[in-house]
Amino acid sequence: MISRRSTSDRMLVILRRTLLTVLGVQFALAIGLSLVDSYRRRGRKPKPFPTTPPLAVPVGTGELTPYTFGKDLYADMLAAIRGAKKQILFETYIWKGDEVGEQFKQALIDAAGRGVDVYVIYDAFANLVVSPRFKQFPPSMRVLRYPVYAAGWRFFDLSRYGRDHRKILVVDDEVGFVGGYNIGTPFATEWRDTHCRITGAGVWDLKRAFADFWNLNRRKRLGRSERPLLLDTANTWEPKIRLHRNLPRLWMFPIRSMYLEAISRAQHNIWLTHAYFLPDQDFVDALRAAARRGVDVRILVPGKSNHIVADWISRGYYSQLLDAKIRIFRFGDAMVHAKTATIDGNWSTIGTANIDRLSLTGNYEINVEIIDPALAAQMERIFLTDLEHSREMTIDEWESRDVYRRFTEAVLGPLRPLL
Repeated sequence: MISRRSTSDRMLVILRRTLLTVLGVQFALAIGLSLVDSYRRRGRKPKPFPTTPPLAVPVGTGELTPYTFGKDLYADMLAAIRGAKKQILFETYIWKGDEVGEQFKQALIDAAGRGVDVYVIYDAFANLVVSPRFKQFPPSMRVLRYPVYAAGWRFFDLSRYGRDHRKILVVDDEVGFVGGYNIGTPFATEWRDTHCRITGAGVWDLKRAFADFWNLNRRKRLGRSERPLLLDTANTWEPKIRLHRNLPRLWMFPIRSMYLEAISRAQHNIWLTHAYFLPDQDFVDALRAAARRGVDVRILVPGKSNHIVADWISRGYYSQLLDAKIRIFRFGDAMVHAKTATIDGNWSTIGTANIDRLSLTGNYEINVEIIDPALAAQMERIFLTDLEHSREMTIDEWESRDVYRRFTEAVLGPLRPLL
């Protein structure tokens, strides 16, 4: 009896040590790859890439304007802030304390100084490396810093671990902006991202999205005396535009469902552009099913993203995708950070959610769903412009990759559910 127990104990010890060793190797490799990639990028500037000029497309009661170049976007966002008369709602994930970041900060301070109600939300974790001095604001602004750790004593509550990954600007109920762009100088010219400007009834839903997040967090972050952000918006529905919000605190993740529903209905084409493409198996199966029924499925990703580990892990599904005749394109010489899709010349989405676990079932995210042929045509033009700066991966190229690449993919593969 004693020998059996001792044997069992030894087996448990061996198993535990083996698991710890495997995890250690995985994390060591991930850290090593990140450090080497960071060193290689030092001093290296991305090359110019083609962009599509902003074009306002009539959609419903207003217009929707896609942006593919940060400099154009920031100019219009700053113009809206500087022209604000009543209220500004500003929310961002990354807000760098550089030249562009200072421009936005000063514009918001100036607006508050002339009597505009200015509300600001930013994610503390995403801005850990930003100078504390930059994150000091005058009392005339209401600023909600979403904390690095939001669970408090409820460390067991997974719904409280999501980051605020949203990027929203709403000014005077007249204009709203939403999409993938963070705030910072590198994003102005070096990153290929997608954002959109909305006018008309769609702005009201964007305002509600901001207010709901503010009111959900205001008491704990700002004190019980902080009044709720009251909404005075019309109840008009814009049938061509819908805002989908992931709310981990309420276990609501509609963006994934939005994608799967649109993919399942596709008959002609599915064109996806994503910075980090780490889908779950159900998502992959939906794309493969679409390809089998003759749909033209194309996925555009960065040639090299700013997260090299995500690049390696994302390749885990490439064999399945390429075998299904799904075409994969890699954007060259610059980081593509967009989170967009267009389907069948009628359906499109622009937003903040990547196709990965963190975005689809973890973080606070927001995507605009647009059902409009003219807007879809513009999104297709943007996609085709990006293809001019991309290289297609062939199945022969994929199958001929070397032993080092196969080994790295195999070792990092188990980390996929974490990203």
